[in-house]
Order: sequence, then C-alpha cells, then structure tokens
Amino acid sequence: MLSSLLTDTQPAVSISGIFICLLVSLGLGMLVARIHMVRNVYTKNFVITLAVLPVLVQSVILLVNGNLGTGVAILGAFSLIRFRSVAGGSREIASVFWSMGIGLATGMGYAIYSIVFSVIVAAFLVLLYTTNFGSKPVVAERELKVTIPEDLDYPGLFDDLFQKYAYQNRLQSVRTTTMGSLYELRYVVLLKEEESEKALIDEVRIRNGNLPVVLGKVTSNKDEL
Repeated sequence: MLSSLLTDTQPAVSISGIFICLLVSLGLGMLVARIHMVRNVYTKNFVITLAVLPVLVQSVILLVNGNLGTGVAILGAFSLIRFRSVAGGSREIASVFWSMGIGLATGMGYAIYSIVFSVIVAAFLVLLYTTNFGSKPVVAERELKVTIPEDLDYPGLFDDLFQKYAYQNRLQSVRTTTMGSLYELRYVVLLKEEESEKALIDEVRIRNGNLPVVLGKVTSNKDEL
C-alpha cells in the first residue's frame, strides 16, 4: 500500500494497521491537549498543535520506515523546526515531547504501548497538577527601593531595621538619580510578617529624610528549560 514508488525495498503497510494507528494518534493527541489545559494558561493554537502533532510525526515515521538516509533527513527537519521556534516554558516543552513520543510509537506500530503509557502519564500529571506538589511555600519576599541623599553613608544604614523586620536581606543594586544628587538602593528582603510592611516603610522614611520608598513583590521569571 505505502511502498515507495521509486524502489521496492520498503515493506508494505496494511491499511487497517494505518487507520488503527491514525485513530490512536488522534485520540491520544486530544488527551495531551486536554491535560495541557488543566490549571494552565494556554492559547488555542498551541493546544490544536498538540492535538495534531502525533499524527504528523506518525506520518513522517511511516515514510522513514527503516531507511537510514531518510531518517537523518527527518532529524535535520525536526532540528530546523526546533531552532526556528520561540522557546517555551517547561510545561509546553513537556507536552510537545509527549506528543512527539506518541507519534513515534504509533508510527512504528506500537499502538497499545502508546495508549498504556499515555494513560499512565496523563493520570500522573493530573495528580501532580491538582495537588500542592512542587508548590513554593508562601513567603513575604519583597523588593525594597529606597532613595537617600548623596551625603548619606548607605552601607549598614538599615541593618538594624532588617534584623527587626526581616529574616534575610541583600543589596541588589545602587544607582544615582536626579543628576547624581540622590542614590537609589534596591534591596530584596524576606519579611518575617507581611503585616510589618507599613512599619518597615515608616522607619525607613525616618532614616532617608522622607524621600521616596517603594516596597513591592519581587519579579519572578518564567520557568524555562
């Protein structure tokens, strides 16, 4: 049925086997897309891609069918697509890898294997996503920006306040503002209690002459691989 038109070295593939693997790829692709939507921010285009990716990979594997030269060419095509794509988060990469794994398995005819491992992976991921596994403990980590006059010696200026209100503190950066007449100090502090924010700001204002003080949440980076 799918033997090459140029050579007769490729073994034929049965129509029934192709359609069975095709249906398995479609069903498992929908499963991957549905699991990816569990407690996650996503786009419609991405989940559609996850649903159709196993079928696309399966069709490519069927064409390779043991041919080493074609396999190397397909590997180069996959690498080109990867490097031309925008880097995603860890969950997006895991879902794409899962979809490609399904396509590889069904393309080689292992439909039952792909169903079994996909159901196990799906159940395990749902368990992890719906529980508190891997969640960071709630801590009051804040970014403190303090403006001080240029004639004020800032090393150790707020150490006693940090010992009173915070478990940890570190000076991230120092920069000059207003034509060099002021300094802006940026600290990251781990507060003992969230309710102590106002008290810390009030005492810092006494030290810096009531110049601007900003206390906010620390910007977190997106998880990427």
